[in-house]
Amino acid sequence: MTSDPKAPMSEDEAKFAQRDVRAVEAALASVVIGQEHAVRDLCIGLFADGHVLLEGVPGVAKTLLARTLAACLDLRFHRVQFTPDLMPADLIGTRIWNPETRAWELHTGPIFTDVLLADEINRTPPKTQAALLEGMEERQVTIDGERHGLGESFFVIATENPLEFEGTYPLPEAQTDRFLLKIVVGYPSENAELELYARGSQHGVALPRPVLSRDALAHSRGLVARVRVDAAVRGYALALVRATRSSSALRLGASPRAGMMLLRAAQVAAVIDGRTFALPDDVKAVARPVLRHRLALSTEAELDGLDADGVLSGLLDSVAVLAPVA
Repeated sequence: MTSDPKAPMSEDEAKFAQRDVRAVEAALASVVIGQEHAVRDLCIGLFADGHVLLEGVPGVAKTLLARTLAACLDLRFHRVQFTPDLMPADLIGTRIWNPETRAWELHTGPIFTDVLLADEINRTPPKTQAALLEGMEERQVTIDGERHGLGESFFVIATENPLEFEGTYPLPEAQTDRFLLKIVVGYPSENAELELYARGSQHGVALPRPVLSRDALAHSRGLVARVRVDAAVRGYALALVRATRSSSALRLGASPRAGMMLLRAAQVAAVIDGRTFALPDDVKAVARPVLRHRLALSTEAELDGLDADGVLSGLLDSVAVLAPVA
């Protein structure tokens, strides 16, 4: 297989990347029951090399989903429980004076890892939430004016409870925009929930062994980036993004960054189907998780009981696929 990062993806390479995505998906599904859509979207976030936000009420396996994904990968993993008293230094680290060596020593925080589970991220104040920003955007943190790299594999999975729950803080727009996907983790189906009851406590569930190495993940991410995105697909993504800016139901639409992330996620959706090229249907498949957290409803829409997914459903029905520009 070619190593040229700009070469078109071959059929064999598409099958290779598809195999890796499905291996992770199968390992997740073997542990997390009744969350098929969340499992698929989490895999899309992983292979698109973007951070993921999981939102749902307590008890729907958000943390288990993140822990299981970390177990599937041969990467370092840290979990941080975000609490109201968590400080930025607790996350990124600090320098401490050592009287024996008479020197300041760096004590790194849990952010120095590959996969970081930021559990209940919206239970900590905005100052600590913002401590993640630099790491998520630039894969580095600054401590006392000195920059420290986090590595190319740095990947954040954050969980949050709905804002209606007591003791939660809304994430700043700049922070939510750093998440490629916002995955809504809902209640499982009746049959799936019955299967959970038969299994018993989640604490006794055996996590899977790693199914993907660090190098294999990096290789498959590189293959995903070479999925062909034609002018018609780019045009459709552009039309959809621009439609959010002109919708009367929204006071804030999607940015150009959102459009680029929409196409990146669509490339993974194409790989899951074993294709070397993306289709407008791939854009449609990922539009809700990619865009829902980047939109702000108008007051009228909120009074009418609409949510971002409802607005996006209307736009997906109304925005036509454009013909390629000659």
